Amino acid sequence: MQFRHGNRAEDAPPATPAPRPLAAAAAHAASLGSLPEDKSDTDRDGNSPDLLRDLLATAPVGVALLDDQLRWQYLNTAFAAATGLRRADLLGRPAEATPFAGAAPTLRRVLADGHDREHATGGPEGPGSPVPPGLRVRYRPLEHAGRTTGVIVVVLDDLAPARGRLHELEQARARLALLDAAAERIGTTLDLSTTCAELTAFTVPGFADLATIDVLPPDADPARPGHGAPLRLQRAAVDAVPALRAALGESIRPGESVRHGEGSAAARSLAGGGAVLTEPGPEDASPVGITSLLVLPLATHDRLVGLLTLGRSAAAPAFTPDEAALLGALAARAATAIDHARRYTRSQGIALELQRALLTEPGNPHQNLLLASRYLPSGTSSVVGGDWYETVRLPFGRTLLAMGDVMGHGVEAAVDMSHYRSTLRDVAGMDLPPHRILRQLDNVISANDTARPATCLLVLADPGRGRWTLSSAGHLPPALITPDHATELLQVPTGPPLGTGLGGYEQTTHPLTPDQTLLLYTDGLVERRDEDIDASLARLAALRLPATGDLDDLLDAVLHALAPPGPTTHGTTTDDDIALLAARPKPR
Repeated sequence: MQFRHGNRAEDAPPATPAPRPLAAAAAHAASLGSLPEDKSDTDRDGNSPDLLRDLLATAPVGVALLDDQLRWQYLNTAFAAATGLRRADLLGRPAEATPFAGAAPTLRRVLADGHDREHATGGPEGPGSPVPPGLRVRYRPLEHAGRTTGVIVVVLDDLAPARGRLHELEQARARLALLDAAAERIGTTLDLSTTCAELTAFTVPGFADLATIDVLPPDADPARPGHGAPLRLQRAAVDAVPALRAALGESIRPGESVRHGEGSAAARSLAGGGAVLTEPGPEDASPVGITSLLVLPLATHDRLVGLLTLGRSAAAPAFTPDEAALLGALAARAATAIDHARRYTRSQGIALELQRALLTEPGNPHQNLLLASRYLPSGTSSVVGGDWYETVRLPFGRTLLAMGDVMGHGVEAAVDMSHYRSTLRDVAGMDLPPHRILRQLDNVISANDTARPATCLLVLADPGRGRWTLSSAGHLPPALITPDHATELLQVPTGPPLGTGLGGYEQTTHPLTPDQTLLLYTDGLVERRDEDIDASLARLAALRLPATGDLDDLLDAVLHALAPPGPTTHGTTTDDDIALLAARPKPR
């Protein structure tokens, strides 16, 4: 009798009654078939070696054989399927050099004492073994001519659960690998647009040919998935393989509103709160060429924040349920990052609206003074800061100008800014000189343990007497702009920031002429990373700014020359806010 594996045939010991249960199975199979009449093709018990070999090869039970040196000699198809091993992984190799290395001591004991033993995989094989954990196998000695010539290995478990466990294990490994990679590439910032773009870039082209993300508008409250979720969303990101980008055409772009039609895959996902795997229909408005759609809700803490829609073209296989489950885990992880970014954006919007509301109506100056102001929040990398300005009308044609910057960012800084501004109005009503106003502000603010320190520059404009009176609490010097002269940075005695309780403020005066313009600003205008402040101020002093004309034109010129590229009404690319206040005596 011969045992075959691959294309090889190796001699085996002469056939003896096979140990049960294999002998019984072989005998039963032999009784059912028509054995050859040539008795040379049968053993002494009437069994056909070819029939027995075919029986082992097709049996639903996993069977393998090791010789007396514990080298693998044979395994049938069922054994390979149950263990996840290939013939090349075992045949001809000693047990110690295979994924069954941990079972080698047990196999030696079977050879030594001739007793059966059972073993459950998943421990001795060690981590990384392809053998499914918990698979029960039995080791039985193979005896011939009174001696043990090998070990029969039989898988005792039903193969269907074994395959199921192997599939589950593979899915778990793929899920962990996917989430580990996603954690490094998605959610690197708290910017909503960036986070969504990172998710689409992660899925295209590795998992899809097209990816779109729609999120709830920042001012909308998240809804529970499947409980009346809104159909109006906002497109946050789009990505596609090069072959499909042209097909996107006039489709909805990031920043635009999206309303998914009734019956569309997106609408069904919103309504049901689960993944929708389908072929695109006319109601889906998918680009030409998309043949498979997978829509996944982006939800966290049982709250819907958006949708991830993935598409594949005919060149790629359609999405499978296994892929839907795997990408659903990715969507759940990404939803957390998107929710954090969305909350951050909403918080930034609240702070920005508060800041703008507090700065829209500075006090009215006297009619002898022209004013213009500008406030630009920082870019999306940081929330709104505590920059502020104020004007207070005083008796005898005087106007107090103030420019301040509360340390820190966020709603708290904006609230403290409001406190500074209102306190300034109260103290200025006492008609004190600028340095004494700063002293009073410092006393009031330092008495509040929760208040943040702030820099502040006060300038008392007195056109009637022709002078500016200036005092500073750690703020940058103002710029004086005069026709036919370079921009001049006025030297102002500088004391500590407000809120420190240190006091020690002084003041100075400077002549005020009708053709002068005084510019007050916060550090976001001039300061740059890795640059000395003196170099930043020198850049401002080197400007030739318009000394006549509309003050708004002057502010535009300043921002054009000094603000980082791309200042808009929505913010700048600087790391800090920018506040400007320009004052010029009004011609009589």
